[in-house]
Amino acid sequence: MNKQEFLFQLGQHLSGLSNGEREEQLNFYREMIDDRMEDGLSEEEAVAAIGSIDTITKHIADEVSPSEAVPKKRWKVWEITLLILGSPVWLSLLIAALAVVFSLYASLWAVIISAWAVFVSAAICCFALTVAGIILLFGEHPLSGVAVIGAGLVCAGVAILLFLGCKKVTSITILLTKKAVLLVKRCFRKKEVT
Repeated sequence: MNKQEFLFQLGQHLSGLSNGEREEQLNFYREMIDDRMEDGLSEEEAVAAIGSIDTITKHIADEVSPSEAVPKKRWKVWEITLLILGSPVWLSLLIAALAVVFSLYASLWAVIISAWAVFVSAAICCFALTVAGIILLFGEHPLSGVAVIGAGLVCAGVAILLFLGCKKVTSITILLTKKAVLLVKRCFRKKEVT
């Protein structure tokens, strides 16, 4: 492991410390690695000579006073009481907001599915009108056959445009859904605390 990787992982393990204390510890180990490299060790050897990150983290945790660690937020009794007493209001508003978001999302997918249905209809009309136009063209009404084939070609053009539009809107909606899910996951993910 090189110096940068070591310091990055150490910083991740020290996330429970205040920013100043974490920077102080990282600077200490950065200088220690630099000193060992000046003594002739390679970067990887200097990092290996310091020891494992778990051992260093445990050593730092034993030395750090409780005032230097980032305190955990403790709920006060009055905050819990207000939260409980206000739950009929905020809980019902939260449920209503979630219902509105879900209904808008379902409506969006209903519109997309309807657009795909219109595309399928246009494609079927293109095929049916072309076949009917060919039958009329070689039958008793050749001018009507040409007109019906023209209508089939118009339906083909509409179907192609609908396909491209539906495909683009569907891919954008799926991408936005993935981003929204990742955003929600990120809100509920806990930070690592040592």
